[in-house]
Amino acid sequence: MAKKTFNYGRYSYDYLLIKSERKTISLVIEPDKSIIVKAPLKSKGTDIEKFLKRKWPWMKKQIGYFDNFTIKKYRKEYVSGESFMYLGRQYKLVVRKRKVESVKLQKGVIELNTKRELKNYSHNKQLLTNWYIERGNKIFNERYQEVLKSFDFSFVPILDIRKMNKRWGSFLSNKKIYLNQDLIKASKSCIDYVIIHELCHMVHKKHDKDFYNLLEKKCPDWELRKNRLEMMARYF
Repeated sequence: MAKKTFNYGRYSYDYLLIKSERKTISLVIEPDKSIIVKAPLKSKGTDIEKFLKRKWPWMKKQIGYFDNFTIKKYRKEYVSGESFMYLGRQYKLVVRKRKVESVKLQKGVIELNTKRELKNYSHNKQLLTNWYIERGNKIFNERYQEVLKSFDFSFVPILDIRKMNKRWGSFLSNKKIYLNQDLIKASKSCIDYVIIHELCHMVHKKHDKDFYNLLEKKCPDWELRKNRLEMMARYF
């Protein structure tokens, strides 16, 4: 994985080049306008350059589209019909009046059962938040144990989950790792990336060259996962 620059006339764009065992070159432009090129291991720079020039009309059109596309964030009302993210996917919320309160994912929807009024914003929000926290505790610990297998630590840091405003994760010198509880809304690959990132700080405290070399080794597509996480976070 490497960062490259594509120049075409007066235009210049940075892109992420990922080489792997594949037969053809492909191009993806994410909604945040990041450009990702996937190419065979033996691809030459000239081959990729020719491919990008051939794709230029389509690239320009897509980038122009995303330039004009803005995601409008509305204040959630926590009522039936709204969409909520869970593990990287959007699900429709269905609120029902029931004698027993619960939140569960079934048949492609998040079903919220409440004893109170259907449009009780604060209560519905609390029920859904509690569900997210419960699911996060389970999923985060499962992913944490799985990711730990790729490291060889004599001491395993404690995993803790909390609400964080500006970070997805944090590593403390007292050997504790924090994860942002909102990560449960992201895909498992993005959750794994954050865990790997924080575990790499067990070895290298600063974001220096050694840190990124280790991160690249443990998670070769970390930049792609990071970009996807930031893109998904717009819908949180």
